[in-house]
Amino acid sequence: MLSWISENIATIVLCAALIAVVAAIVANLIKNQKKGKSSCGCGCANCAMSNSCHAKK
Repeated sequence: MLSWISENIATIVLCAALIAVVAAIVANLIKNQKKGKSSCGCGCANCAMSNSCHAKK
């Protein structure tokens, strides 16, 4: 088992880095959604789908 890990350490490190980047992106999207920010970047003033993106208060 230890020899397999040492032979594949570069792949393991690369996969761990990619998982960390994806997790950070998802966390940022969730945080922005909770703040009410739009993920498309264009704002909601003229968006036809604004009612489905944001709950009415």
